[in-house]
Amino acid sequence: MAPANPPPAAASPRALTLGQTLAAARDNLDVALSRGALAAARADVLAADHAPLPVLSGKTASIDLQNGVGPGNVLGRKRIDKSIGIDWTWERGGKRQLRTEAAQRQADAAAADVQDVQVQQQIAALGAYYDLLAAQEKLEQVQEIARSAAQLASSSNRRVQAGDLAAQDALRTEIEAQRAQSDLQQAMLERERAVLSLAQATGLRAPLAIAGPWPALPPLATPAADYAALAEARPEVRAALARVQSAQAALDGANALKKGDVTIGASYDHYPGVSNRLLELRASIPLQWGYGYQGEIGRALASYTQAQDALEKARRDAALELQGLQQAALTAEQRARSYESDILPRARRVAENAELAFRRGAIPLVDLLDARRTLRATLLESIAARSEYARAAGAWTLQTQPALLAALP
Repeated sequence: MAPANPPPAAASPRALTLGQTLAAARDNLDVALSRGALAAARADVLAADHAPLPVLSGKTASIDLQNGVGPGNVLGRKRIDKSIGIDWTWERGGKRQLRTEAAQRQADAAAADVQDVQVQQQIAALGAYYDLLAAQEKLEQVQEIARSAAQLASSSNRRVQAGDLAAQDALRTEIEAQRAQSDLQQAMLERERAVLSLAQATGLRAPLAIAGPWPALPPLATPAADYAALAEARPEVRAALARVQSAQAALDGANALKKGDVTIGASYDHYPGVSNRLLELRASIPLQWGYGYQGEIGRALASYTQAQDALEKARRDAALELQGLQQAALTAEQRARSYESDILPRARRVAENAELAFRRGAIPLVDLLDARRTLRATLLESIAARSEYARAAGAWTLQTQPALLAALP
């Protein structure tokens, strides 16, 4: 009898290209958080770029509590001095412009921070992409090795029964087959971990898979790259530079506090029995006696110095990181090419020759197993070398020529 609620079928993995992976990472939740900070910084620009609001005031005065205010309407007849006025502060020293400039440069820094987060998330996604691609290829190779080991163990058992092979050698082949099955389970686990890492980096739902073969990467630049010039174009350096400019504007704004703001105002008064149209004009300015805003200026100067130090650190770290990225990519490229063109073909030839010699009885079983182990280790090392090169070259390209990878499908 069939169960009432059969378990749902496993969902088919979503096949991703490198271009799709990078596009998803460019808009993941970490990037969304940085965009929220950018929206807040742009709102700060609007808050800074306005003059002080005028103040509307009203008052009643000269209320005679001893003799009374007289009969009649409160607004028109009673002897109460009523007035309505408006006051407005005139900011001197360019405070509004400097305040707005500081906020705008902070918004520029936040925009550069968004680009920096995008690059970092794309680098993480690119690494996860190649990890999954390597895990898939490793799984395929381990499956083939396990199948071959099982076939050898089966044929060895038949040869033992025919008296053509020692039982000790057949036992060795069974051990190799069991080890291959264990390696297969480990490879499957590594693939599942790589799927979860890619889902975390892109924000896409698992299960995921990689579509197609290893994508072609742009050629690497020569080691004589101008790291200082490349560092200036990086978003974290541009963000640090914008924060220096913001701190400079804030420092200028602190110095502008020495120029006192003038508050001007006017009032219209109404006092029955004296006059119905009285006008008052007034102006006020703070008396800066004994204090020249040394605290505000000192704080702004310290922030400016700190921003300059952060800029120098960002420039230095970016140049050193770029140099390390390129050197790592060039070294990984040489290693990957060495495995692809020399080491792996030799290991394949050795294994093929060992298979042929063993079938003809020219070598013992132990030599065949040793050749197979060498081929297996070389295959896995070749996959790791190719993945390392792809990660290093991709990180270098994202930091220096992101448009090349943005054009990928």
